[in-house]
Formats: sequence, C-alpha cells, structure tokens
Amino acid sequence: MASAFAGSAYEAGEIMGGLYGEGIIAHPGAFPAALADTLHAEIMALFAEARTVPGGALARGPERWYVETQPERLSAFPAIVSHPWFVAVCEAVLGRDYRIIEVGFDIPFPSAADQPWHRDFAVPEATTAGRRLNSLAFNMTTIDTRPEHGPFEIAPGTQWDVFDGCPKGMFPPADLWPRYAARAVKKLPRRGDISARSALTVHRGTANRSAEPRPVLVIGVDAPDATNGAHHDLQATAAYIDSLPPVVRDHLPARVVDALTPVVQNHVIDGLLTPAY
Repeated sequence: MASAFAGSAYEAGEIMGGLYGEGIIAHPGAFPAALADTLHAEIMALFAEARTVPGGALARGPERWYVETQPERLSAFPAIVSHPWFVAVCEAVLGRDYRIIEVGFDIPFPSAADQPWHRDFAVPEATTAGRRLNSLAFNMTTIDTRPEHGPFEIAPGTQWDVFDGCPKGMFPPADLWPRYAARAVKKLPRRGDISARSALTVHRGTANRSAEPRPVLVIGVDAPDATNGAHHDLQATAAYIDSLPPVVRDHLPARVVDALTPVVQNHVIDGLLTPAY
C-alpha cells in the first residue's frame, strides 16, 4: 500500500503537531458545498427514520441527538474517507492499518443547551502511559455555522489533562471548568470543511439559539490497538464492500450482513443529559 505522504501536500509533522498540540486540525473547503447539501438531506431523513426505532436516536442533552448509521446510507462516504487529507491524517497519527469504526451524526436542534465540558471517553493507557493518541474523530458540518447555531467549543491542548475519579473518565470536576472556559474556542465551519480531533480534547456543544438544526457528521477512526469499535455496530452488505476502492475497503472492518438492520444504540451518557449552568 502506498503511503499517503508520497508526493502529497499534507505533511505528517504538521498533522501530528496540530493533533498532539491543540488537539484539532481542519481542512477548509475540502469538498464542494453541494456534497454537504446532499449529506444534510440524507442525515435529516435518517434522523426521522431513527426516531421511529427504539434506541435508534440517543439524547445527548436537551434537544440534542446522536444517531449511528451504516456507511452505505451516506452517498458521500467513499469520497470523504478516500480524500487524501483524511487518509494522510489517519496514517500520520494512527498508522497505516487504521480502522474506521464509527459513522454517525450529532444534531443540536433549536433550544439545545450548553453541554457540560467532557471527553468522548476515558483516556486509554496508550495515552496515559505511552503519550500517544490512538483514535481520532472526524467532523463535517452540513450547514454554514453561525454563532447562534450553538457551535462546537473546544479547549485546545487539553487532551493531555488528568482528572481522575470522574464519571466514566469523561467529565472534569467543576473546579477545572474555568480552565476550559479560558481556553475555549468556538468553531464555525462551513459546508465542505472537514476537521479531525482527538476525542480526548475537552469540548462541548453550545446552546443553539437559532431556528435551525446544526447536523454534523461524525466518523470515528482507531489505531489497531484501540478498542472503541467494541461500542459500535458498523454494518455493510457484501455488495457494498465489494464496490469500494481498496483505500476505503481495507480500513472498514464492518460486520457483513445480507440486509441492513437498524442500529440500536446502548451507549447512553448520563452526564450529557443535563445541561451545564
């Protein structure tokens, strides 16, 4: 397999410097806005479908929902995960045997509240002992984000913070909140932009004061030693797997099924159900 950096404009050092430093990087304008518009329509239809399935859509706070879906339900999935920047980021941080283990979307609707500061999961030993990131989360907005939409807010550099004994290893104690508020940066991506971050970098969704939902695609990727895939049911039909180019197929360890079934989620995060005040 050829490296993503052979003749590439994307430098491994710059990628790793951003993700090991601030904990988030982005490629503005990686895709045409029309791709994001199609993604928006598909996500909203999938959300309406998921609401009819018990466990199909999980609350992540007031008027905020998370849904996992199958890659083949999103027409742009192959184009997104085969983009040279996506491949270069995964290879630089996670190695050439990276695995796409999660495909879903988060939607804060009007009246969604500020979330508490959190990580997406507890810090693994690879990070605490090895000082290494072994997973990434990629995000793509489907609208041009404005401040009133309740943008994603992140505290750069906090992927290395230690706070023991907190719920699920995710929620820092209140005495650390001023640290995150002081470092907080609100992100205002536009249609066609893509970002990558460490899910350990402390972050939160903010209050949506607009009249519009703000859907965001989420793609989770693991290094070979990470175990996040155990929490997700990534499905694909054999025909879909066969249709994919190797740069996608080789990194998609999906459960092969004869027919897709609704993704029932069980990963309720109680700490996100109460807004932060």
